[in-house]
Amino acid sequence: MDNSIEEQCAAKGMRMTEQRRVIARVLEQASDHPDVEELHRRAATVDNRISIATVYRTVKLFEDAGIVARHDFRDGRSRYEPVPDEHHDHLIDLRTGQVVEFRDEEIERLQAEIARRLGFKLVDHRMELYAVPLDPKDKT
Repeated sequence: MDNSIEEQCAAKGMRMTEQRRVIARVLEQASDHPDVEELHRRAATVDNRISIATVYRTVKLFEDAGIVARHDFRDGRSRYEPVPDEHHDHLIDLRTGQVVEFRDEEIERLQAEIARRLGFKLVDHRMELYAVPLDPKDKT
């Protein structure tokens, strides 16, 4: 990421309280796609005065500013990640909830080609694949 969440907030004129800074850092350090409850748990280990309501408000503020992306991976929880510098797609393991980020140039090319064939220019998209691990005897 070129600019930290804090730097992006400052560039947009947002007031950054210490609690917002903690939440921003927790989001940046996450290697997964945490939901608000998990963000709160992690932020509270840094500052136990951070309420879950503060986390909800802060994440919404970051999302509305285009700094954080919200994902709904069919598990009933909104999950978050900093808006990436480069586009990527997600594969979600339905058994564990693990989210795998990937980028495939052939898929990107096909999506643009399909849009063109239908008379459109592709300007944005999201792709989420929902899967379960292969059974070892199914691997061929």
